Parts: sequence; C-alpha cells; structure tokens
Amino acid sequence: MTNPHSRNNKLFGTDGVRGVANVEPVTAETALKLGRAAAHWFKSKGNARSEGGKGSGRHRIIIGKDTRLSGYMLENAMVAGITSMGVDVLLVGPLPAPGVAYMTRSLRCDAGIMLTASHNPYEDNGIKFFRHDGYKLDDRVEQEIEGIVFSGRIDRIRPTATEIGKASRIDDAVARYIEYVKSSAPRQMTLDGLRVVADVAHGATYKSTPSILRELGADLIVLNAAPDGTNINRECGSTYPEVIARAVKEYRADLGISHDGDGDRVILADEKGAVVDGDAVLAVTALAALKAGRLRNQTLVATVMSNLALDHLLEDAGGKVVRTDVGDRYVIEKMVDLDANIGGEQSGHMIFRDYATTGDGIISALQILRIMIETGKPLSALAACLKRYPQALHSLRVRAKPPFEEVHGVLGLVRAAEEELGRKGRVLLRYSGTEPKVRLLIEGEERARVEFHAARIAARLREAIGEK
Repeated sequence: MTNPHSRNNKLFGTDGVRGVANVEPVTAETALKLGRAAAHWFKSKGNARSEGGKGSGRHRIIIGKDTRLSGYMLENAMVAGITSMGVDVLLVGPLPAPGVAYMTRSLRCDAGIMLTASHNPYEDNGIKFFRHDGYKLDDRVEQEIEGIVFSGRIDRIRPTATEIGKASRIDDAVARYIEYVKSSAPRQMTLDGLRVVADVAHGATYKSTPSILRELGADLIVLNAAPDGTNINRECGSTYPEVIARAVKEYRADLGISHDGDGDRVILADEKGAVVDGDAVLAVTALAALKAGRLRNQTLVATVMSNLALDHLLEDAGGKVVRTDVGDRYVIEKMVDLDANIGGEQSGHMIFRDYATTGDGIISALQILRIMIETGKPLSALAACLKRYPQALHSLRVRAKPPFEEVHGVLGLVRAAEEELGRKGRVLLRYSGTEPKVRLLIEGEERARVEFHAARIAARLREAIGEK
C-alpha cells in the first residue's frame, strides 16, 4: 500500500493553486499577493538570460490562461502583483499549458504562469507555475513562495518610477506553439488519408490542435471549439470520453483525440470507437521506442494508478516500469532523476521529454499517429498489446482526511486483500490532492475477488469518513 504524498502547503496542491474562482485561495487578492511573492522569488534567483553575466536585462514572467471567464480577473491581479515588484509580464492569452511552458523557455523568461483548473468545470480556476526551463516547480520552491505570501516580509518593497514593471502582449504565441508541436513529428510525416476527430473541450487547445492536424494533412472533424467562458469541459473533453468514442464511429474516423481544458492531457478513441487511455498510450509508445532503441535507460515512468499489466508487458520486452505518486509533476521529477524520456499517467498526462518538459496532449497524439503510420496498423491493433488486469476503482467524497491508521478497521481490510491477491495484485489507498475525496484502487487476476475486497474497503471508508 502507498501512503499519500505528504504536503504542508496552505495554498499549493498537487498541481498548483486550485479552487472555486473568487473564493479563497483563488481570489484576485490572493492572486495579487502570489504574483508579488513569485516575482520577488524568481527575481532574487536570476534566470537563464543572466547566466554567464550576459543579457541580464529586466526580469520577465509569462502568463497564459485557458478559456474560463475568471481568467480575466486572475490575469489582471497577477499582472498587478508582478509588475508592482519591478518584473515585466508577457501576456499570451488562451494557450495550452505546454505552450506556456514552451514559451517560457523560448523567450528566456524567469518563469511561466498558467491560469487553469485543467479538467474541472468553469466555476473553478487555478494558478500553476513553470520554471525558466519549462519544468514545474518542486514542493520546496512552492513552499518558499507561499512563505513569502504569508510572512509579509515583502510588503515594504515598492519599486517606483521606471523600476515598476510593464506588461506587453505576445500576439503570435499560438503560431509559435503550433510550429513547435509540428517539429515533434518526423519532417516527412503527413496525415494524408487519415480522418481524425478532435474534441477540444471549448478549452485552451481550440485554435492550436485543429491547426496542427490540418497543417499535417488530416481530414479533420472538430468538436467543441467555441469557448464562451462558461462551457469549458461541459459534457465534453477528456473527462467525457464517450463523446469522442461516439464521434469516431459516426464519422468513420481513424482516430479520436480528446483534450482537457488546458491541453496537457489526451484520451484517444480507436477506429472502432473504443476508448484508449494513458496506460495504453504508454504501452504502445514505450514498446515502439524500446524496439527502436530509443527508450532511454529502457525505463518507462508511470504512477501507482497504472495497470499492473504495464509492468509485465515492459519486463517481457526487456524494459522496466518505475512508479511514482499520482501527479504528472512527480512523474516528470522521476523522469529527470532517471534520465527517462517517456512517462505519464493513466488519466492521459503523457510526457515525451525528447520534445517537451510537461504533459502535452497533442504531442502525445502525434506520437501515436506516427506509430500508426510507420506500422500500418490501426490503434485497436496497437493497443491490444496491453492485457489489463481487472481493476476496481472507488472515488468517495469525504468530510475529513485523517491518517488511514486512525480509520477503524480499514488497514485490516487492506492487509487481508493484499495477502489474498499476492504478487499478482495490489491495493492502493490515497487521498486526492485536489478534491475532498479518497481514492481506492484494487487490481488482481480474478475480477470477482477484486470487486469483493474493493466493496468491503469502500463500505468501511464510507461509514467512517464519508460525506454525510
């Protein structure tokens, strides 16, 4: 059993700051303070432009957002906070989160900020940060920035006159990102003859993904590409995979691509309309890379949520799977530690470090399209390599998150399940880092036994800490 990742932050969760927009901590007031604190921290640490003593001009932070109505409020508050500390702001408007990471690197900024709540409904919003090199911040840096927010130690720092920062807009950010993504595909690769359906969830990819696929030659059908500030993720996108599955069958397409609100994840549908999740994408791409000698250190990085069959598949092919806590940031950290180039989550966050520093839904989809073209096989045939173990997954809303040791009887039920399932199964119990939920995953060879143990443990959790 894996314990939840320990965190002491007051603002930051597993993927930045997130919550209901205009309710703490996602308010204009806190965004302004966070902007001031982040500007102070990054300014004090220097950036890539000042390395070697050259080009040490004014400090800059880039801000992008998805299509939520509340993005305007948070964007203006962040701009006010950052510029009040003497740091300039570059605004790119609606742009996928991986696009903000790329532009942060490309423009040699001190940091990047993405205003998004990812797959959450439009009422929510959030703030996530990228370092100057496009990677997400680690826990230590987030805690230091948070400490600045709450300590008040920068309240008296007030640049004046020309020392105040300024804001400017980068008008061609989407075009730059499109060219960057296209460069991840082989130069000679075209999608001529392939029909693709793309569900962009009325989110940040509503311009970029259709442009990329069309420019590569796909016969493209686009769904949910008319954002109005309130319809992002509404019964569409990666959290509603049945939408893309239906569309693939309706349009007789070769592939369906479904994004979340900020475009850092993708769920696919094969030509038969079957949903293909992150585990299958990792299996297909890692096997292809292993065969071609391009899977660095013969290692795939996945989270504890990925199906156990993924480990056995890679082992049989001569590779290995290394697992992390849930959260793409922990996947990326482990990939950097191990110098691995492919990793990701069952939920659709895939990181291909040969091309990107964070999850990128359209780059992930292009990797699958490339393999389909190179092998001449449809996605259904490629994804068949992963023979999944039966899983039972429960996600229960809770009124509190006490240590599991304090929840009477739960750990005894977990131990009983682990003893019976043995090496061919496992139990994962953890609290969500972004929602008031407890998540239980059990998998093993026999579905009936898996479901039996899952039902027993879920019932005990519901009785002890379930939302009344």
